Amino acid sequence: MFVMSKISERLEQVKETINSVCDRAGRDPGEVKLIVVTKSASLEAVKEVIRLGFTDLGENRVQQLKKVSVQVASFLQMSAAESDLPKSVNWHMIGHLQRNKVRQVLPAASLIHSVDTLRLAEEISASATKLNLHPKVLLQVNTSNEPQKYGVPVGAATHLAEQIGTLPNMELVGLMTMAPLTHNKEVVRVCFVRARELFDEMCGEKIVGPQFKELSMGMSSDYEIAVAEGGTILRIGSAIFAG
Repeated sequence: MFVMSKISERLEQVKETINSVCDRAGRDPGEVKLIVVTKSASLEAVKEVIRLGFTDLGENRVQQLKKVSVQVASFLQMSAAESDLPKSVNWHMIGHLQRNKVRQVLPAASLIHSVDTLRLAEEISASATKLNLHPKVLLQVNTSNEPQKYGVPVGAATHLAEQIGTLPNMELVGLMTMAPLTHNKEVVRVCFVRARELFDEMCGEKIVGPQFKELSMGMSSDYEIAVAEGGTILRIGSAIFAG
């Protein structure tokens, strides 16, 4: 019970921080969606998060996503009599996705955050057609220019977004980026500002449709900066489960 109460306290602290930053930035906290990243958590901890009302969960590995999503679905089915539990949760694939894993992830994920090549997008489109699915995806952009990071370069992002927009059976709904792991807040801020500028450019030039509304940026170490700079989706794990 001690561990579970800690999870509740940390979730409340994250929510309070988001609300505080939104207040300072003149934003509506309702614009910001918290994805609880479950990769370091036990199944019991994940169940507690769901009981606390958080239904957007994220994983960065396909095998783990498949495993935990099945376990959670079974838990919700067996607990259907509990009126305070949701009937289902939304799973987010937030990590790098290989083309040969697309068919495995599509039935489980409500949103794929990490599309960064045309070949991957084409595989998602083709597999979705065969599976009669219509997945939502984000274009991952490397705004930090770090060679070890996945993501399309900023200069190539607009063209790739246009190409993805022509593919059937999938919907491009926004951008995703990751800032460097650094204590230098200004370095982080520059990455998030560039993502927001790119997002605004794409919307302003009507390169994307009206469904293009999401900006996924910000993790446990930098989500306050992400909220201040316009992020709509936060991917937070260790700030909730660590310790």
